[in-house]
Amino acid sequence: MWHKPQLLTAIADLLLLAAAAALLVAGLLWGLRLPLFPLRQVQVAVAPAQVQRAEIERVLASSLRGNFFSVNLDALRLALEKLPWVRRAEVRRQWPDGLELRLEEHRAVARWGEGTAQLVNSHGEVFYAANAQNQGPLPVFHGPQDAAPEVLKRHREFAGALAPIGRDPRVVSLSPRLAWQVKLDDGMLLELGREQARAPIVARLERFVAAYPQLMHASPARPLAVDLRYPNGFALRTAAAAGGETRGKS
Repeated sequence: MWHKPQLLTAIADLLLLAAAAALLVAGLLWGLRLPLFPLRQVQVAVAPAQVQRAEIERVLASSLRGNFFSVNLDALRLALEKLPWVRRAEVRRQWPDGLELRLEEHRAVARWGEGTAQLVNSHGEVFYAANAQNQGPLPVFHGPQDAAPEVLKRHREFAGALAPIGRDPRVVSLSPRLAWQVKLDDGMLLELGREQARAPIVARLERFVAAYPQLMHASPARPLAVDLRYPNGFALRTAAAAGGETRGKS
């Protein structure tokens, strides 16, 4: 090898190149540690409705490290997404010394269980919120937590089916055996049972809605509950004059 000057020259060039690259990397790392390109401002693109400024500032104080180039955007994003009302966060650099935050908040459409801090958003996702009880008159969902998207979908179907008679599903429950139960805004309970191939739940509910005006006009007492699990009719449960209950089948 010592008798091959061309090979020695090539090896020397490679060593010089490697040393230059190492020096460049070291210089970059050293430069990143210097107080150059400091972050001076963080802007929130759209003011959040639920997330408090103090919560964002707390996350920034604990997670914001480095300068404009070295700050870990993914770590900051993940920290923001741990805030109760944040569904998704985006963090972008803004030249020359800033960051821009975009927060997508949960939009609560229902409560998950009664007396809990769990809410359901418009995507059917369950999330925790410390101020859940201050969110106004939301419907209440019950069921296995992984079934929240299905419960939300059914609530929308039931609300559409009940709209012609001016009633609103205030409580929608799905049992572990996949049986559905709905409590209306006037307190009436609808036992819908399980889905049936020959008599789908929505079809049975629509049958009840079609008969509702005549039922309310003809019945001497307003039904407490309606059993819609029958494929060809429904049964009523009313408070009897003596305090008991009576049943009738339509």
